[in-house]
Amino acid sequence: MNLGTLIGGPREHVVTIAELDDTAAAELGPLLRDTARVVETLCRPEQTYVCMWSHGPDTRKHLHIAVQPVTAEVRARYGGLRSEQLQARMLADGDEPDITEVEQFCERARELFRAITNSSAETRS
Repeated sequence: MNLGTLIGGPREHVVTIAELDDTAAAELGPLLRDTARVVETLCRPEQTYVCMWSHGPDTRKHLHIAVQPVTAEVRARYGGLRSEQLQARMLADGDEPDITEVEQFCERARELFRAITNSSAETRS
């Protein structure tokens, strides 16, 4: 996937959203919101995709939720494809972002997650 894509998943082995316990389900909404905020702030995409994957070779494997920034540049690189067609082409092409850029993005994302978490904690107080 392209630079800025973040993948989340439950700590416990779960293959569907329907299997989440009440605590995990209650945590999912704020986690996805905060992750999308990080992606949108750092990448300034035209669109942010949020999608669930749990496929293994023959059966469901483990729940993963992708939060992916999609910019005009990304779409142009893949012939204007959108949605699942864009993601399928990206995965099939196997292009990976530069590791140095990934590390830099991750550090900025960590800082922003900390700021969001601290801000949320202050609001609840």
